Amino acid sequence: MSKLVLVRHGQSLWNLENRFTGWVDIELSEKGREEAQKAGRELAGFHFKMAFTSALLRAQQTLDIILKEIHQTEIPIFKDQALNERHYGDLQGLNKAETAKKYGDNQVRLWRRSYDVQPPHGESLKDTAARVLPYFRSKIMPEIQKGQDILVVAHGNSLRSVIMSLENLSPEQIVSVEIPTGQPWVYEMDSAGKVLSKEVCA
Repeated sequence: MSKLVLVRHGQSLWNLENRFTGWVDIELSEKGREEAQKAGRELAGFHFKMAFTSALLRAQQTLDIILKEIHQTEIPIFKDQALNERHYGDLQGLNKAETAKKYGDNQVRLWRRSYDVQPPHGESLKDTAARVLPYFRSKIMPEIQKGQDILVVAHGNSLRSVIMSLENLSPEQIVSVEIPTGQPWVYEMDSAGKVLSKEVCA
C-alpha cells in the first residue's frame, strides 16, 4: 500500500485579489505561506519518496515550505507544466467580480464551473484533464504502484482532474468539488492503483 497526498497551493496574491490566475506566475501571499506551513504540520510523520509539482511558482513555493516543515528537502522533485492550473485565456488577470459585471454572472459561472466550456482562448476542465491525466498515469501512478508515498502539490483544476480519475466521478460531480488552498487530501492506494481510503485534513 502507498499514500498519495494531493495539496492545492496556498493562497496566491491574485487569489487574495479575486483575479483569474491560470498560467500567470504569481507568488504566494503571506496567508498562503501560513497555509503551506500548516499543511506541512498536518503531514508530519509522512515519509515521501518523491514529490511532483507544476511549473508555476505558487505551487513550487508551497511544496518547498511543506518539505522544510517535514524535514524532507532532499527528496527528488519533478516539475512539469502538465500539472499547471487550467489556462483561463483572456480572463487571466481579470477581477472575477468585474468579469461577471462585464459578461454576466451566468456566462462567467459557465466558464468557471462547466466541464467542457472554454473561456475565450483558454482551457475547459475537460482540456485540463486531457493534459494532466496522461502525465499522472505515466509518471506518478507507476510510483504509487511500487508502494511509494508520493506528494503532489498543484492547483485546483489540475487536482480536480486527478480526483475525478481516482474517485471515478462524472463531469457533473467533479465541477462541484471544492479543493481549499493548502489542504492535504490523503489517498491510501493499493498496488493496482485503486483507492482504498481517503482522508481530507481539516
